[in-house]
Amino acid sequence: MIAQGREWYERIAAGPDSLAALPLVIRGAEEQDRPELLFYEDVNYAADDAFERITGDADAFEAAWRNCRQNAVGSRAVVDMGEDFDFS
Repeated sequence: MIAQGREWYERIAAGPDSLAALPLVIRGAEEQDRPELLFYEDVNYAADDAFERITGDADAFEAAWRNCRQNAVGSRAVVDMGEDFDFS
């Protein structure tokens, strides 16, 4: 959803049923043997890329994320979906 841009993100956030109208979702339903249509791997690196753009440091994201997670453990549960997370 995020990879589709702000307009779609805001539309879906306001009315989740509008996700069904997203052209990529329609295409994914028609081509069920292509999960990469809906789970585009590059989206996994969006936070890294944004952090680098803001800080200018390509390698600083992981350390900042670890620090953030360590500080958050006491205030709320942190769920690590890991590499083996099953989307289905």
